[in-house]
Amino acid sequence: MTEFLTIFFSSFIIALSGAMMPGPLLTATISGSSQRGFLAGPLLIAGHGVLELLLLVTLVFGMAPFLQRNDVFAVVAIAGGAILLWMAVGMFRSISTLSLTLNAGEIKRGSLVINGALFSIANPYWIIWWATIGFGYVLYSLRFGLAGIAFFFAGHILADLAWYSVVSAAVGKGRHLFTDRLYRWIIGICAGVLILFAVYFFYAGVQKVTAL
Repeated sequence: MTEFLTIFFSSFIIALSGAMMPGPLLTATISGSSQRGFLAGPLLIAGHGVLELLLLVTLVFGMAPFLQRNDVFAVVAIAGGAILLWMAVGMFRSISTLSLTLNAGEIKRGSLVINGALFSIANPYWIIWWATIGFGYVLYSLRFGLAGIAFFFAGHILADLAWYSVVSAAVGKGRHLFTDRLYRWIIGICAGVLILFAVYFFYAGVQKVTAL
């Protein structure tokens, strides 16, 4: 059970770090919440989550033999560690300028669930994340069977849901719940945690290389 909890909480923290950085989905959440209320965030994440679940099912059931190879794990783990380190450095460098600009902009009318999927695809960092960090986590979680994959996805999607729900609530309350100062502190903490995970990814990858 310890392994599953580790997968869940580490997946939650890494996903939260990515979700908190500005991007199309965050902009859509701020705009949508100002127009449609608190439910905009959860509905956008529902679309985002369906897209990611389809991707995860494709990876696990369509590429299972490929994913179980040690050389694949080594390459993906080292690449994932490099991306995590790059993300952490970028987060540290951007802290002083980060701001939750809660402006009531316009977003495309229509289903927020569909928009959640579309805005995810529109973010190139989402593709990079899944091709490296997400892929590496799938490989690791798959060691513990489908239960490991389930704990990984639960931690991942709950982090997205938690963050975007907080943003929606902050917009609805006129920003009284969330200040830029608090936002920057959380980003700094997440960046530090990402460095630890980057070291672990590098270590796991090198271990597989030496075992080849």
